[in-house]
Amino acid sequence: MALLQAEGRISNVELARRVNLSPSPCLERVRRLEAAGLIRSYGAKLDAAALGYGTSAFIQVTLDRTTADVFDRFRDAVVLIDAVAECHMVAGGFDYLLKLRLKDMEAYREVLATIVDLPGVAQTHTYVVIEAIKQDSGLPLKA
Repeated sequence: MALLQAEGRISNVELARRVNLSPSPCLERVRRLEAAGLIRSYGAKLDAAALGYGTSAFIQVTLDRTTADVFDRFRDAVVLIDAVAECHMVAGGFDYLLKLRLKDMEAYREVLATIVDLPGVAQTHTYVVIEAIKQDSGLPLKA
């Protein structure tokens, strides 16, 4: 799995060679991993800055109440905002942590106006990324 995670476009023949299997059993193992939901999808990692999304920010969101209906309404609304790359419900001093991908600070201002108007939002705190030191490199699996 670590090899597939690092090199999602690897051919089955090359994968089989590198894990010391013949191609047919290797393909069958990959298909079982997919069927079991361990491999959710395949894709390309795009260069955000090169595509005009060079600004990233994290927003802490505190809700006015922590009830199931408020959580549901917030969740249903936040998933519709394209600039929100990730949204995590967290434990601690606030309720959600959002990761935004933006073109610039003007785009941030527009998205912030949308976020503060979402159902149940009482308070936000924003942290604009100056430099990304380490980004998601996949799960820490052994090769």
